[in-house]
Amino acid sequence: MRRRSFLKIAGLSLAGSVPAARALSGSPRTEPAPEAVRGTRWAMVVDQGKCLTKPGCQVCMEACHRAHNVPAMPDPKHEVKWVWKERLENVFPERVTPYVPAQVKGRPTVVLCNHCDNPPCVRVCPTEATWKRPDGIVMMDEHRCIGCRYCITGCPYGARSFNFEDPRPHLRGEPTDYPTRTKGVVEKCTFCSERLAEGQRPACVEACDALGVKALTFGDAADPGSAVSALLRTQDLARRKPSLGTSPHVFYVL
Repeated sequence: MRRRSFLKIAGLSLAGSVPAARALSGSPRTEPAPEAVRGTRWAMVVDQGKCLTKPGCQVCMEACHRAHNVPAMPDPKHEVKWVWKERLENVFPERVTPYVPAQVKGRPTVVLCNHCDNPPCVRVCPTEATWKRPDGIVMMDEHRCIGCRYCITGCPYGARSFNFEDPRPHLRGEPTDYPTRTKGVVEKCTFCSERLAEGQRPACVEACDALGVKALTFGDAADPGSAVSALLRTQDLARRKPSLGTSPHVFYVL
């Protein structure tokens, strides 16, 4: 194709996409029901010590992925995940030196979307498919997503997954009531916003508590009486990549 022809086609494609993006950004969103559990600033604390008392445990991941119809993709390159585990040296590289023992570097650490105060993924999305609610939850609307993957590039924590193929044939058992996704869209953890709307806690937190580990604490960081607020006041907590200025609201007891 000649350069002039290519530029002409590219210009027409861009001209068509701008009105579509504007229409999507102006459409209404569903607000939480009046009976929903409300918080001023939701946050989570992950207690690494408690988590390590159950080696190989994946109950939080399994509960989340079942509840939200997260597929088990056969190709590892197409993996879709909301909650998963990484080596400590990958989660907190600034805290690992050459003198840290190998077993410490390799500690499995629970990771998920950090629901930042200043989320770069929101700033780069052209259709507002991802946005931050007043209570701090960074949401994802797959119907608005055009698959550009700018949010994946913008997220410094690797907390988003892209559906390179149709995920529905690869669901983990019978589908739940949570909407399934399609090929070509991004998805991620939403702090179980749909469960909060029904007065329930996130699925990962309930599953961890039911096991007796209680490594995940979720609540309103702005409420002085909440368990999360108490931990923020009394514990020396870590956050991932604090120098980036994103202000993550997933904290860690290391």
